Amino acid sequence: MKYAINAVGVPAPMGPYSQGTTAGRLVFVTGQIAVSAEDPKELIDGGIEEQTTRVIHLAQSILAEAGCTLSDVAQTTIYLADINDLPKVNEIYRQYFVLPAPGRAVVEVSALPLGALIEMDCIACR
Repeated sequence: MKYAINAVGVPAPMGPYSQGTTAGRLVFVTGQIAVSAEDPKELIDGGIEEQTTRVIHLAQSILAEAGCTLSDVAQTTIYLADINDLPKVNEIYRQYFVLPAPGRAVVEVSALPLGALIEMDCIACR
């Protein structure tokens, strides 16, 4: 059975989708961009480092609502507006995802919602 996740403190989705879903032991966190807590139609201030930290924190909150932590994450997908930002993303990412790190795909895209620099989704197993 599938259930929607609606985490407190995480801005509501911008479209017709859930923040995340659970299906059995799997937890799917929808792609997160670095939206502001005050206005979810605005990005936070800062560059790729700040946006990377924000999307990880949003994912953490959604995972927590489903009883998971980042250590339960089995796979992440990162979408970057500029692949040259990957070294900076990796610096932040390794602070949150410790070994054994989850599997990961990184893709450069032509654009992200609201002009975001990064979007990240993940799959966890509880």
